[in-house]
Amino acid sequence: MNKIFSKIVIIFLILFTTSCSYKPIFSEKNYNFQIDKLILTGDKDINRVIDRKFTMIKKSKNLDKKKFSVFINSIKNKKIISNDSKGDPLKFEIDILVSYEILENEKIILEREIEKSNIYNNKSDKFELEQNEKNIITNLSEKISDSIISSIINLNDN
Repeated sequence: MNKIFSKIVIIFLILFTTSCSYKPIFSEKNYNFQIDKLILTGDKDINRVIDRKFTMIKKSKNLDKKKFSVFINSIKNKKIISNDSKGDPLKFEIDILVSYEILENEKIILEREIEKSNIYNNKSDKFELEQNEKNIITNLSEKISDSIISSIINLNDN
């Protein structure tokens, strides 16, 4: 009985794992353009996340692809939204503003700004608060870099 059951489980595992060809939408890093030059100024934490998102595009070297230069300036602002009766902060807001220019053959073809923000509660544990802020900055920066890549893809489709 055990041998039959184990054979059936193995057969089902093989069928289910090989028959599904799930792929996330942005997992394919085969873009039909390449980034020749990426210049990042401003906040180093935001720029590190954006640079990591652009590494695969920068590494592709194909002569047939359109070549773009991207200049990105990032600014991060943290402000107190509300205080308690003692004057201690209750809620914070992190606001990230990224302005970018996309150039092709040294001509600006797109110039935009993206602003993302998030409101979060203060924590008594300052280490936990700092980790929460880092996660928020990383998530907002990834969304912004995805938007920049999407705008380049849309440019290239036209």
